[in-house]
Amino acid sequence: MGYRERRGFDRGPRQMFKAVCSDCGQECEVPFKPTEGRPVYCKDCYAKHRPPRRY
Repeated sequence: MGYRERRGFDRGPRQMFKAVCSDCGQECEVPFKPTEGRPVYCKDCYAKHRPPRRY
């Protein structure tokens, strides 16, 4: 068994769900089912909201 099989990278295409960005109102797709009452961000707005990476 190779590294990819152990890590689960070969699962095929990921199911995507349609959502509306809580910041800009743009329609986007996310890899999880949006939950009512929790914000969903498009790729651009998510980059503004996520905490800075620590190295």
